[in-house]
Amino acid sequence: MRRLILIWILNALALMAVAYLMPSITVQSFGAAMGAALLLGTVNTLIRPVLALLTLPISLLTLGFFYLLLNGLLFWMAGSVFSGFAVGGFWSGVWGGLLYGLIAWALSLLLLPEQKSE
Repeated sequence: MRRLILIWILNALALMAVAYLMPSITVQSFGAAMGAALLLGTVNTLIRPVLALLTLPISLLTLGFFYLLLNGLLFWMAGSVFSGFAVGGFWSGVWGGLLYGLIAWALSLLLLPEQKSE
């Protein structure tokens, strides 16, 4: 449970970093970043797998490029649904989603030790 909360906080920090680096993405406060990170995590857990399965033929034809567009679409949708977090447009969503994923991955890699399974 503690690790899940740490990942949530790191994702909120990654979202704040994306808002700092990209002027077309805005986050009003750290509380808004926490809420948006929760929404993005929920969307990525529940909606993305269904959409990825439905768009599998297109993703195969485009060699996975469409999956990047799907990621940007979901990031943009989260920005339009959640107040306090705004994404300027579709392409801002694509680049913001990519940058958000990279920063969140790097923070998790650097700050959270791997758990050893026995």
